[in-house]
Amino acid sequence: MVKTLIGVGSVVGFLALLVSVAQAPLAQQVTPRQQPGAEITLYAPEQHDLYDGRFILSAGRVYMVGGLNDQPGWNHMGNDAAAARAVEGAVDVDVNERQNTGRFSASLRIPEGNLVMQIDRFNQFNPCQDGGIAAFIYEHGDSGCGDTNWPKTFLYVAGWGFGNATLNGQPLYNNYEMHFMLTQGIRDRQTLRVNYPLVNKKSAAGEVNPAAQQLDFFIRSPETEQGNNPPRRVFAHFFAMEVTWK
Repeated sequence: MVKTLIGVGSVVGFLALLVSVAQAPLAQQVTPRQQPGAEITLYAPEQHDLYDGRFILSAGRVYMVGGLNDQPGWNHMGNDAAAARAVEGAVDVDVNERQNTGRFSASLRIPEGNLVMQIDRFNQFNPCQDGGIAAFIYEHGDSGCGDTNWPKTFLYVAGWGFGNATLNGQPLYNNYEMHFMLTQGIRDRQTLRVNYPLVNKKSAAGEVNPAAQQLDFFIRSPETEQGNNPPRRVFAHFFAMEVTWK
């Protein structure tokens, strides 16, 4: 009888161990929509019956990081905001996340002249980019999606693809990679600096201010150049600190 009880107890304990081991990977799983330590759960956009996938936005208070003719060795990430300068112009987004179609364009007055950028076709470079336009995902930092140039942030909508730019009406870049992302507040409202990586960080959440939003966008060359940050021959980077949903 004693042996039987011990046997049953051992089996129960073994089964409990199997269950805990089986559940452990699920609890630790990191995806663009599941991050460790998050205290709230959101329904994915596509779970809503009324979700049409269309995001219509405009952005203002635009800044350019560096310039088009900077000498090699430049830093166009600009987390310290030292090379950020205000530029005039308009940024417009009208995309359908479900169809991976739509329009992104920026018409800006920069020191070198009138710059116009637009995405010609959306393209997925990474599975987390969901066909070229993605909504309500985490990217950058330790999110498991994107690079670590920016802190982990929630993307309301983002697009990746190939595009072109003209300067004063003349072709400047063609078939270059482009990206835009509407994020939580990566930059400080006043200083424009990015506090990343954050010293003595206490949370698994990204180093962002969720009470703010911003729109980042860039066009970059396929050619690399290791002395630059990021290591591309061309990386024209802009961010807008005011965003309007329509």
